[in-house]
Amino acid sequence: MPELPEVETTKASLAPLIGQRVEQVSIYQASLRWQIPNDLARLQGQTLQFLNRRAKYIVARFTEDALLMHLGMSGSFALLPATQERRKHDHLCIDFEQIQLRYHDPRRFGSILWLHEPRAQSLLASLGVEPLDDAFNAEHLAAKLQHKKIAVKVAIMDNAVVVGVGNIYATEALFYTGIHPARPASSLTLDEISRLVSEIKRILSQAIQLGGSTLRDYVNGQGETGYFQQTLAAYGRAGEDCIRCGAMIDSIRLGQRASAFCPVCQPIGKNC
Repeated sequence: MPELPEVETTKASLAPLIGQRVEQVSIYQASLRWQIPNDLARLQGQTLQFLNRRAKYIVARFTEDALLMHLGMSGSFALLPATQERRKHDHLCIDFEQIQLRYHDPRRFGSILWLHEPRAQSLLASLGVEPLDDAFNAEHLAAKLQHKKIAVKVAIMDNAVVVGVGNIYATEALFYTGIHPARPASSLTLDEISRLVSEIKRILSQAIQLGGSTLRDYVNGQGETGYFQQTLAAYGRAGEDCIRCGAMIDSIRLGQRASAFCPVCQPIGKNC
């Protein structure tokens, strides 16, 4: 599933659409996670004014209306000539003045909703702070974790605590902080929390600079892959040697997800 860096990179890649007017909207498959609005054609004649990101959502604001878009597990946007043959799983095409925007989603878990709709508003209502904002700091995270007995990795992936810290980036942040992913969240010291916040910010920023992670088929709107996966120290490396100490990277399941860690650098009882 695309995580925050991939969504941020996708948003940035769609910037050429800003200032362009919508000329036509074509829906080929409306059944995504929720139905694509059947009145989406009312975008015709409207100009895209700006794009922003909230958590893993992209908000596209037009002259009169706005869309809330989520890539789901396999979704992607592409900027293509309108004359290019449509691929299987290209479910939505929006013709702008100079180029066409296509939404491609083989598994159809993504969503495209009117921002003003109650469902869209409810999706945004419970979101926590953005990890790259100043509001996400050691004091904020300490307050959120102090009563949580769940594993720290599960806690920092909770969008009510902080948004957008998915499996890849939580795994990497905990590795570089030397914190075992199964540690009870409330057991972390303020110093550990401070270092964890710093690593989350550093890793997400680096991932954005490298275009995100392409582990399967992720590409941005320009068709470009990400390169952060080439820097991974723990995620996806179970059974390989730790880059720090040479011990074998281990893996456990937390919150129904595989969680890779180094048993030497990330001991369950203390810092390395």
